[in-house]
Amino acid sequence: MSPQRGGLLSAQRSRRYRDGKDLRTKKAEAKAIKGRRLKQIGALPFRRDAKGAIQFLLVTSRGTRRFVIPKGWRMRKLSDREAAAKEAMQEAGVLGTTASKPIGRYFYWKRLKKFFVPITVAVYPLEVNEEMSTWREQQERLREWVTAGEAMTLVDEPELIHILDEADHTL
Repeated sequence: MSPQRGGLLSAQRSRRYRDGKDLRTKKAEAKAIKGRRLKQIGALPFRRDAKGAIQFLLVTSRGTRRFVIPKGWRMRKLSDREAAAKEAMQEAGVLGTTASKPIGRYFYWKRLKKFFVPITVAVYPLEVNEEMSTWREQQERLREWVTAGEAMTLVDEPELIHILDEADHTL
């Protein structure tokens, strides 16, 4: 394979434009400019401790380093629950069983380079059965198992706090 062809394929795989933005960011910006709320999917990784109390796995965001749940854009060819599981694997290094329906939705403002865009996140509970020792975004994020009360204190989004409270009582 020629270097030129390899370079072209690599550029296509990364789906980045000359300005450094990927295709999903470009599409998100275009939708936001038209006033449309964007949709993402998120995973709520959880486990039970020795006493049966629920614990949630939070990760830090790459930009602001605040605690969030693993989340990302919807993915072509994957159901939303499959995409949520993939985000949990990439961002938090966990594998498990994802619920078939979201436990709730929350709203937040996503910071892009020049402006903020409104996002609604559908949250899928993910019962963790394996923690990976290495994962894709390990160098970019911290992960932390916390109690439900600690999780509700650490996250910023009020609707996500409500989802955590609901999950603490229903999972």
